Amino acid sequence: MDAQGRGRAGDIDPADQWVLNPDTGEYELRLPPSAAQSPVPGPRGAAPADAPDREVPPQRRRRSAPEEPPPGRAGRRRPAKKKSRGKRVLLWTGGTMAFVVLAGGTAGYLYLQHLNDNIQSVADDGASTGGFQKDKAINILLIGTDKRTGSGNEGYGDTGSAGHADTTILLHVSKDRSNATALSIPRDLIVDVPDCPTTQEDGTQKVIPGSTGVRFNTSLGQDGRTPSCTMRTVTELTGVTPDNFMVADFNAVKTLTSAVGGVEVCLAKDIDDPDSHLKLPAGEHTVEGEQALAFVRTRHSVGFGGDLSRIQIQQQFLSALMRKLKSNDTLTSPSKMLKLAEAGTEALTVDSQLDSIGKLKDLGLELGKLNTKNLTFTTVPVVDNPAEKVKATVVLKEGPAQQVFDMVANDVSFTEVKQKEKKEAAAVAARLKGERSEPSEVRVRVMNGGAPAGSAQQELAYLQTDAGVTKSENAGNAPADLSRTTLEYAPDQADQARALAEILGLSGAAMKPGESVTNSQGLPTMTLTLGKDFKGAGVKINAAAGKTPEGVEKSTADKVECAK
Repeated sequence: MDAQGRGRAGDIDPADQWVLNPDTGEYELRLPPSAAQSPVPGPRGAAPADAPDREVPPQRRRRSAPEEPPPGRAGRRRPAKKKSRGKRVLLWTGGTMAFVVLAGGTAGYLYLQHLNDNIQSVADDGASTGGFQKDKAINILLIGTDKRTGSGNEGYGDTGSAGHADTTILLHVSKDRSNATALSIPRDLIVDVPDCPTTQEDGTQKVIPGSTGVRFNTSLGQDGRTPSCTMRTVTELTGVTPDNFMVADFNAVKTLTSAVGGVEVCLAKDIDDPDSHLKLPAGEHTVEGEQALAFVRTRHSVGFGGDLSRIQIQQQFLSALMRKLKSNDTLTSPSKMLKLAEAGTEALTVDSQLDSIGKLKDLGLELGKLNTKNLTFTTVPVVDNPAEKVKATVVLKEGPAQQVFDMVANDVSFTEVKQKEKKEAAAVAARLKGERSEPSEVRVRVMNGGAPAGSAQQELAYLQTDAGVTKSENAGNAPADLSRTTLEYAPDQADQARALAEILGLSGAAMKPGESVTNSQGLPTMTLTLGKDFKGAGVKINAAAGKTPEGVEKSTADKVECAK
């Protein structure tokens, strides 16, 4: 019995008991007057013999207690202001995995206990930041494993595999929630997998030795590696430490697409792929279940027939799924909402920092603030491995890849995002407009506030030798680390600030009107604090939002594209 048919024979489908209250905009439970049973479904019973096997990874634990108590009876609640449908319930998915988040409302809270029992978790082994935070940018690692367990999955190739990180996406959501980037990491990318402290089934910890020059997908499943090892590998590769991870296998695509009633996809040509079992003519189609899995697994019939082509078709599929989930057809259907909640929590394996529906609900509220037109899909820039005669793996395309990693690390959008406050945006832009002093008249002290050791002295040497800013000095380390470089100046130093901003490539947002300080000669001076976005002496500091590095392809979730 799958996620949509759980329960004892004769039980009423819970979806039939929930109705939309037009006054509150929320789903409420409708029971017969004589009903005395709890509206919350009980814990799952023993799985039937033919239930899909969920073996990635080994050490799991279940949560049954909700973080928050259910509210009082619906009839005693005060009428609430109507909420955005997109913020009440939000489903996100990455690669061959997906997750469902209930975001508030009476139905969500009454259903907590049952959904908590569905969620399975794995230790993060100290590889995460400790979990996402509401006032910071969010980085979620989405992992799709190719482990072939479960009914109907035996025919997809290597049935004896321990599972790999077959599809991996680093989902970055900006601090202001105005944009997000879904960065696909090719499974055949050559990387170094670091040593991985890993929690064993008995609770002890074992360090699994790392490997150099291996495929990225071996960071999971091989030698007993768990998702926390994939997380460490991503940090080593990109410089970005994920806040949380989520993992799912083949069955996730099947159950989630069936729960939503199918996803509309488009093909630019006929496809007949015996390996993925996908056979469809050119045109638009609605796929779900086995056919949806075949769609995201196909690669030999699209593009150049490799894994990079499959990544593109998966990104197109995920964009279509996001549009379907945001549609009124989905968001106004109590039956679909409950099926999604069941299927999503069944499909998930999450890290130990994200192991309850309450935490997933909080994450959903943050993700619900995002407009899909500002969700960008892109892929780590790579080239064929030059060490191979028969091309089977890829390596980083160093320059563009580092630019992409820097944009994610520095919270730079891949799309142009309209500012929420036009007055504030105009004021920020105005800081760059006006007279500029000559470089020789600019007086500034340079501090290191998060850049690599020695950066302040290196930048000082560049300013004095190459940029002509001779009235500059090294002021040592800043009191605190900064994620972004800033330039603080007094109002009467604005012309100097504009001149230095032009030399360094600072944006108006990096310029901080404030007060001047006194330099070693007792003269008023500006303060340039190098943050973690500092890329080296003489390198322009701030990347411009919406400007993708040369040669890097991208797409956004709001546009319909046909697989070629």
